[in-house]
Amino acid sequence: MEGKKTSVIIPVFNEEKSIGEVVESVLAALGDDVQVVVVDDGSTDDSAAVAREKGALVIRHPYNMGNGAAVKTGIRNSQGDVLIMLDADGQHQPKDIEKLLQYIPEYDMVVGARGKNSHAGFHRKLANRVYNSLASYVASFKVQDLTSGFRAVKRECATRCVHMLPNGFSYPTTITLSLLKLGRSIKYVPIESPSRKGKSKIKLTRDGVNFFLIIVKIATLFSPLRVFLPVSVSFFVLGLAYYIYTFLLYHRFTHMSVLLFVTSVTLFMLGLVAEQVAQLRIDLGYTREGQESVDRH
Repeated sequence: MEGKKTSVIIPVFNEEKSIGEVVESVLAALGDDVQVVVVDDGSTDDSAAVAREKGALVIRHPYNMGNGAAVKTGIRNSQGDVLIMLDADGQHQPKDIEKLLQYIPEYDMVVGARGKNSHAGFHRKLANRVYNSLASYVASFKVQDLTSGFRAVKRECATRCVHMLPNGFSYPTTITLSLLKLGRSIKYVPIESPSRKGKSKIKLTRDGVNFFLIIVKIATLFSPLRVFLPVSVSFFVLGLAYYIYTFLLYHRFTHMSVLLFVTSVTLFMLGLVAEQVAQLRIDLGYTREGQESVDRH
C-alpha cells in the first residue's frame, strides 16, 4: 500500500457518543496518510462537531437522507485510491483496517466478515444467513457476509457502482453483487464485531424486505435468468402436477394445465432475452471502461 492515499468514509446519524472515539482510533491505526470523511446525515445531536474536533473532514446533509446516501456522498468527496467504509457506532474496530488493506490491490474489494461470536440477535443472524445464501446463488460465489458495512474497495470500483447504490441501509448488498457480476474480485476476512453503542437503526422487517428486493433487482440487472428460470420451472412443475391430478381423476388435460405450461415457456424465453440484453450491457460497459483506461494513459 506504499504511496497509496487511503480515505475512510464514516456515515453518521446521531452518534455523538461514539464518533469521536471512532475517528481517533482510525487516525491512530493509519497515521497521517489517511483522509477521514465523516458524512453527517442530518444528525440532531453534536455528531458533526465532535467528528470535526477530532480531525475529520465533515460533510453535512441538510436532512436525513439515508445511510447509503451518506456513503455515496463520502465516495464522491473522497480523495483516496482505496476507500474504507465503516460504521460510526463502534461495531467495527479500526485496528482491523490493516487486515483488509493487506489484500489490496490483489483484490478489488475486501470485506470484514463477522464471525459467530459477533454481537447480533438471533433473528438478524438468521436473516443474514438467508441473504448470504440467496446472494451466493445469484452471484455464483460464496458470499460470507452480504450486509457487512466494513469494507475496503478500490476507488475506481466504488465510483463505477456509486450510481446504483440505494439511499437506505442496503448499499453493502448492492456494491457486493454489482462487483461480483461485473467480474471483480472480492475477499472476505474474518473479524469480530463488538456490541454497538446505542440502538440499531435497522428495522428487521422493513429493511429485510429492502435487502431481498435489492438482491432480486441486482440479479435481474446482471443475471436475469437466475430469477426467471426458477419461476419458470415452478410453473412447469405446477402445470405437470395439475395435469397428472386431473388425468388420474377425470382423464382430462385442462385449460389450467395449458395456461401453466404456456406461462412456464413464456417466462423461460423472456429470461433468455433478458440474459442476452444484460450480457450486452456488461460487454459495452467493459468496452467503455477499456477505452477510458486507454484515454487516461
